[in-house]
Amino acid sequence: MFGLFGKDWNVVAVIFERRDLYQVSGQRVKGAKADKARDGARAHSRCLYWAVFNQKGNLVESGEGAGSLQVTGDIIAKLAKEVPTNRSVLEVLKSLETKQSDRVGRPLAWHGYPPRQMHGAETQEQS
Repeated sequence: MFGLFGKDWNVVAVIFERRDLYQVSGQRVKGAKADKARDGARAHSRCLYWAVFNQKGNLVESGEGAGSLQVTGDIIAKLAKEVPTNRSVLEVLKSLETKQSDRVGRPLAWHGYPPRQMHGAETQEQS
C-alpha cells in the first residue's frame, strides 16, 4: 500500500532564534515533495536538528541541521534524545496529522536551553 500512495511525512525542524529560544517548524508533505522538504530542513542555515515522522507519529529519520554549529554538541545530543517526545513537537505533529494546517510553527518549550550568562560576570572580580 505504501508504494501506491508514496510518502506522507511530517517534517519537523528545530530552528535557532536566539540563545534561549528555538522554534519548532513543521510541515506535512507527500510524494516527491517529502524528500525536498526534508532536504530543505536539513540545509536551513539556522536548523539545529530535523526529524521526519510518518502519520502514525513514528520517527522515520533525523539528524543535525546545517545550523548545528551555532550550539554545543551537548545541546544537539539532548535535542536528538528529546525531540520525539517533546511536548511542543508533539503538538506540532498533532496539528499536522489532523490536517489542521499543512505548516505549523511554535516556540520550543524545553528545559535544555543553555544557562543565561550575566553580562560581565567572567570579567568582574571581588575586591
